[in-house]
Amino acid sequence: MRRGTSEERPAPSLTTEERQVATLLVNKFEQFPPETLNALGQAAVGLSMSQIENGINDRDLKASLPSLSEVYGWNAEQSSTIVNKLFNSGYQILDAQNLAALGSLVAGLSSSRLQSLPPKVILEAVKIPGFVKQIVTMPSALKMALVEKIASAAGSPVNLVKYVPDSLASYIPKSLLVFGNETPNVQELNQKPWSREQAAMFFNDVIKTASDFSRLSPSVLQGFICAAANEMETERFQQLAKAMKQKNVKLGEDQLSCLAKRVTLNGIPKDLDKYPKDMLLFLSPSDYAGTGSCQQYFSNIGEANIDLLQRDSPQRKQLLAEALACLKIPGTTVSEENAEILGHLVCDLGEEYIRSSSGSLLPQLNECDSFVPSQEEAIRNVLSSGSTQFGPPSEWSASTLNELSGLFHLFDRNILQKIPQNVLTPWLKSFMHDSPLPRGQLAFIVKNLLPSRWKRAAGCPEGKMITEEVVKDELMPIYYTPEELQACLQSVTLVEHLDQMAQYPFTDQQLAVLKKKLDELYPNGYPEKIIPNLGAISSFVTTADIKKWNITSAHTLAFLLSNEPPDEQAALIITKYTDLGNPLNVTALNAIGTRYICLLKEPQLKMIEPSNLKMAKSLDPSACPQSTKDILYPKAKQAFSDQRNQLPAYYSLIKPYLTGAPGEDLRALSKDNVNMDIGTFMSLKKDSVLNLTADDIKGLLGLNLEDLNKQQYNSPVKDWIRLQRQSELDKLGIGLTGGIPDGYISIPPKFEKPTSASLRTSVSMFHLLPALLLSVLLTSFLS
Repeated sequence: MRRGTSEERPAPSLTTEERQVATLLVNKFEQFPPETLNALGQAAVGLSMSQIENGINDRDLKASLPSLSEVYGWNAEQSSTIVNKLFNSGYQILDAQNLAALGSLVAGLSSSRLQSLPPKVILEAVKIPGFVKQIVTMPSALKMALVEKIASAAGSPVNLVKYVPDSLASYIPKSLLVFGNETPNVQELNQKPWSREQAAMFFNDVIKTASDFSRLSPSVLQGFICAAANEMETERFQQLAKAMKQKNVKLGEDQLSCLAKRVTLNGIPKDLDKYPKDMLLFLSPSDYAGTGSCQQYFSNIGEANIDLLQRDSPQRKQLLAEALACLKIPGTTVSEENAEILGHLVCDLGEEYIRSSSGSLLPQLNECDSFVPSQEEAIRNVLSSGSTQFGPPSEWSASTLNELSGLFHLFDRNILQKIPQNVLTPWLKSFMHDSPLPRGQLAFIVKNLLPSRWKRAAGCPEGKMITEEVVKDELMPIYYTPEELQACLQSVTLVEHLDQMAQYPFTDQQLAVLKKKLDELYPNGYPEKIIPNLGAISSFVTTADIKKWNITSAHTLAFLLSNEPPDEQAALIITKYTDLGNPLNVTALNAIGTRYICLLKEPQLKMIEPSNLKMAKSLDPSACPQSTKDILYPKAKQAFSDQRNQLPAYYSLIKPYLTGAPGEDLRALSKDNVNMDIGTFMSLKKDSVLNLTADDIKGLLGLNLEDLNKQQYNSPVKDWIRLQRQSELDKLGIGLTGGIPDGYISIPPKFEKPTSASLRTSVSMFHLLPALLLSVLLTSFLS
């Protein structure tokens, strides 16, 4: 067992029944002296906010810390309230032991309090197994603060990797993982769960020293960068690619495209089955012919991640058409055997195939991530018919629901109402507790479980008043119509349990009721402390609501933007935050992210400090106005300037911002063997591209040079081609045409802003033009 695994295993989550029992137990008491709190043990998790605030004095709380710190399952509001009362009692964090003594309550610390602690205290605390175990429960803001403190104390990337717990590894800014002249400890790197972007920082350093690629973890291997391909011999590179297959490494589209080009650079191997299946998406059945039959090829494709290709892309459509031809499926009926070969390609079959195949496609469809509406309707019709191997819904069992769980979000009222309730209800409790489905899809299920018509309630029906016990039930949404929710839920109960209730899969109508109650309680705007607890209710927030708020915390900003509001609202939220003088720090930049970076106005963009940009996650402004790109690029260049010579890591850092790079900076990169992908090249500033030579572009694209041919009729490539001599284009050897024939004069483009003198010259030339044309015509006529 590798170091850190057992130490960081999170505490088990509480079931609905456990929370309800805990609430019933604590409600038997009015006051909570230390003896009572100690006796309650784990049941203390049932304490309400009013009981914590009013039923426990600060001194008793401090005396009960050893017991309360062992309780798991505190929600954010409970832990922060207890911790604040604890500090009011005089509790101090003077060393690592004081910090670790908070136990499960450590998640209730504020970021500012954690950031005020000396780095040495944090560094010592992460060596205590009990403290490391509790890190898993911390909110992201606290994890980022911990990493910042550890990095400050560590002093180097090698020590940072050594000291940071596994559960914090993904929070290390990638710019801090550039090792430079240091030699990374491969064993330490292998033990951490890295993101792909992080692993790219040290991938080149690792493979230079690795004697056996199969000893590298999938987490490290996923950092493969195309720039590393230049420095490896073909045989060694093929060994690397085969190790990725052995370790089931998940790579992105650009990585796989590069992998395929480099593996086949000196001829197509005869053992393609030893390479990652996803790589085959970038080869053809004819490329595979030396390895096996087309059936084998498509069997591998069926196990690949076809979502790496856009659903409606010509490449993906061609794959399906070639697969159907290979398997000789002329009609729309697909046998179980062929469905098994098609695998994930079944996700692209039209509704006519689904209807005709009598349920034989259901096992594969169950694994699909998404469908078009016509497919969804066909799946419902097939399941409702009862003619599949699962029989009619009225005969389904819990095991049936487990087998169809990937399609459960498609079940409509007609299907759900036929499933035996003694099967569906207990299964739902388990499913909703651990469901990977987004809240919206769960809400669709709830809507179909509620009565299609309901009477307007004159008051709360008998026995349906919403108590704390009811609130703790995750299936609460299916027990109450919107009218019953309005009549039976008291505003004080909603506010006290807002954090929990807002996570439940309420329907839109139910959420509207919850928001109405909050509006009635806070007519002048919600206090900032409850905004992060709004959950799905925030989707009903209006521009008028936002105008009433004060957004002073980057964490509040992060919550609001995490719900992906419309651009108009997001821009207002960001403006409300910055207008109060709040900085665009790392937390704020990560919240804004690529999705909303284009909404920032020039004054807001200028607020961004290069030091914060360096520590934040990458922002990709490629979809933004050029003015935004032109502001961000110099900031990024400054942020990563101390790593300019650390290639290829520097290229990975600066790559998202290259859309604002001038020609001279691109020319410099062309000498660094970066193997730029064609997508990045096409997003570069047009003026910068037009100033590059053929050799510059060859140096930039490297292995991806042939992809330029596919883009020769699109800007900026077509504009660049028109300015090049055809002889220079021919030297590239990729079939580009449309350049300037030899013997013609090429006038290089100028993009400087015209001066008044140049404008006068241009005007004079236009006045002379008729006379010049007349002179040419007369000369031609007289001759």
